[in-house]
Amino acid sequence: MPSSRNLTTAIEGRRVGWISRRIDQAENRAGNRRWYGGLLAAVLAIGLWWLLSASGRFSTMLLPSPEQVVAAFKQSVTTHNGQPGILGSYLWVHFWASLRRVLIGLAWGIILGIPLGLGLGLSRVADRILGPVVEFLRALPPLGYFPLLILWFGIGDASKVWLLALASFAPITIATAAGVAGVRNERVNAALVLGANRFDMVRTVILPSVAADIITGVRVATGFAWTTIVAAETSNGLPGLGGLAWASQKELRADIAILAIIVIGVTAVLSDALLRLLERRLAPWKGRA
Repeated sequence: MPSSRNLTTAIEGRRVGWISRRIDQAENRAGNRRWYGGLLAAVLAIGLWWLLSASGRFSTMLLPSPEQVVAAFKQSVTTHNGQPGILGSYLWVHFWASLRRVLIGLAWGIILGIPLGLGLGLSRVADRILGPVVEFLRALPPLGYFPLLILWFGIGDASKVWLLALASFAPITIATAAGVAGVRNERVNAALVLGANRFDMVRTVILPSVAADIITGVRVATGFAWTTIVAAETSNGLPGLGGLAWASQKELRADIAILAIIVIGVTAVLSDALLRLLERRLAPWKGRA
């Protein structure tokens, strides 16, 4: 016969498992509703766009129809008059050039932002000295210091990557520092009682506790990087989606600009969805503990 204590433990375990399953089901339903709502918003936006372009009140040079943008997409992935795609490159070449710059800039933002955020969260002295510097960089518009980066690193990819890195590292740093500040004192005290040194405490307590905050910072930084890519590619940005959108004004091709914006937006949304999935994998306890 099982003891009353074991029976109580089994009942509590089943209850916790049932609650966890209910939470997972609720999160899945919320995620499905989010996707359905996004698809509905996209359909409504395309419908409104088609109505406005079909009304004849706007010039096709200013507001091309969806059909014109589809035609621009076909042009971007085919060869015509001996020229590949648009402005000398296929669409996937423009896409990969921008994605590569964003990934490298984001990687540098993560490499610089996470250790700095840990330092700001763990040290009051570091927070007082370096915290205002991070806030200052966060408040600066990217185009404000891009000319300076061009003077330092030239018009090649180096200046673009550093622009994206500076745009992305501030939100990662701030999110990491905020996560460290929110770690429960009981966890830290328990680790100290068990004999953990400072390095062990950061590795076994701090980092797991702030994993969700770091991923949230990376999500925000990814959005900043994609919104900054057009500014980064205004100078010698071809091939690249931002350079493609910027150069379309010289060709008076609003359809190309809209095509580049759509590709950037879809890529940013898919990147955020992947980071959400990563967050559920690496920090499944978020909102539960």
